[in-house]
Amino acid sequence: MEAILIGFMGSGKTTVGRLLAKQLQTAHADLDELIVQRAGQPITAIFARQGEGQFRQLEQRTLLAALQQPGILSTGGGTPTIAANAEILTTSSIPVIWLDATDDTILSRVAADDGRPLVNELDTTALLTLKQRRAALYAAAADLVIATDRLTPTQISQRIVDWLAQSAQRVIQA
Repeated sequence: MEAILIGFMGSGKTTVGRLLAKQLQTAHADLDELIVQRAGQPITAIFARQGEGQFRQLEQRTLLAALQQPGILSTGGGTPTIAANAEILTTSSIPVIWLDATDDTILSRVAADDGRPLVNELDTTALLTLKQRRAALYAAAADLVIATDRLTPTQISQRIVDWLAQSAQRVIQA
């Protein structure tokens, strides 16, 4: 992997990940999509039938496998909130980029999305409380934070490309 994107649901990880991979001419993997492929069922079904605990175990195994592949990885919103996953992310040499967005932006993006288990089971207050609780975990894992609210996905992708290039130059010069 060349970069890992983290952030709350609706922050743009998948959209930006696809653009970033295209810009860098590399592969893109979406952790949630990989989990669905592995499980042979949608994430909502995994949550409903097996519970969040089983989902998180599957997520961790899938994360470890994904990190062995080249490209850009868009994680699920809860990925870095599990201690083992957070350790994997922070001890990896792969840059972790947190795509952050305000509460209003997140709500406007996820309000009508019935494919997100937590959106279906939490009211607005609980959802925003969850976002706030996760913020410190995202911050602890991130090498770079980008506020996405006033940027297009293309602008976000370009900022990441520029940052990765600058980071690579620092490593070469060191």
